[in-house]
Amino acid sequence: MTPPEFESKERDAADRRAGHDGLMSAVPDPASTELVRSLTDDERWQTVLERDEAADGRFVFGVVTTGVYCRPSCPARRPLRSNVRWFAGPAEARAAGLRACRRCDPDGPGPAAERSALVAASCAILDRADRAVTLTELAERVGVSAHHLHRTFTSTLGLTPKAYADARRAGRTRAALRAAPSVTDAVWAAGYEAPSRFHADVAARLAMTPSSFRGGAADERIAVASATTTLGTVVVAATAKGVCAIQLGDDLDDLVAAVRARFPSAELVPADASFDHLVGRVVELVEHPGDRTGDLPLDVRGTAFQERVWRALRHVAPGTTTTYTDLAEAIGSPSAVRAVAGACAANPVAVVVPCHRVLRRDGGLSGYRWGVERKAELLRREQP
Repeated sequence: MTPPEFESKERDAADRRAGHDGLMSAVPDPASTELVRSLTDDERWQTVLERDEAADGRFVFGVVTTGVYCRPSCPARRPLRSNVRWFAGPAEARAAGLRACRRCDPDGPGPAAERSALVAASCAILDRADRAVTLTELAERVGVSAHHLHRTFTSTLGLTPKAYADARRAGRTRAALRAAPSVTDAVWAAGYEAPSRFHADVAARLAMTPSSFRGGAADERIAVASATTTLGTVVVAATAKGVCAIQLGDDLDDLVAAVRARFPSAELVPADASFDHLVGRVVELVEHPGDRTGDLPLDVRGTAFQERVWRALRHVAPGTTTTYTDLAEAIGSPSAVRAVAGACAANPVAVVVPCHRVLRRDGGLSGYRWGVERKAELLRREQP
């Protein structure tokens, strides 16, 4: 029997001459589906043109000239729009007499789900690892090539497998330093093969020695001061390296508590007179958020991914805005839009790291950890 995919051109021509009466008689009324209530015809077509994987699972489209139905992200050549029919799901398409596309397999889990499963399996291996796992070894264990794994992992999470493993190791390091009988015991408990690497990593990630962290960061002193602005109270905290937190709000105690929650083991001390200039500079930036911030020393600490997002934010020019999607593309992780939004929400330094310049794709203000009203006012103040 000739496979359906290779039906003759004569058959297609006959179908076209007949107006596809048999197929169209089985197509359900689009107005009766939930899909049509949630997406317009133009919006559905745009997702097909863009091969938008985010639309997979929301609907399928049928092509009357080929008799197949596809997911929106199907890699095949785009059909003529006049030949496309919309269906809420595969069942409706099959009821209309269509068959599933063999290229995109609309009845299967889909590429996005497959990538998520691959990344989840990789993360599970890295989470359980008691030693460093190479990319090649990880790829062999999940059954794909090292190149494919690296590309998929990075585009999905916004960081490489190594960066993810390092972040997980940093978490185990903190736990080990608190629980192990000694620093030496913590080296092995955290999965390090050499004490020298352990000490170097701890110094880089925690900005202090392992002994200092284990001792409660007794030598980590953070100066804290507050001031009044037209947007409320501002609390400025700084280490010897630079500003580590800028909090905006209405209650001084709550703002100081937020700093303490971020640095639970540090000693918060009142700032002396030499700190006044730094606080004054922050107040100026709140009142005039379009001013240059490059001369303000910073000591922000986050995950590797968060720090990438925060660096990118500092390149968003005053008086302009970006979106979470554009920001994800700017850091080379277009699929990590939600992670980018999370990094913006975790930003510890108001105004200087200008997360207030990030909007939703529809232009909405979205959220802001220091209040949407403050976000709107900061944007207004940046306008010429």
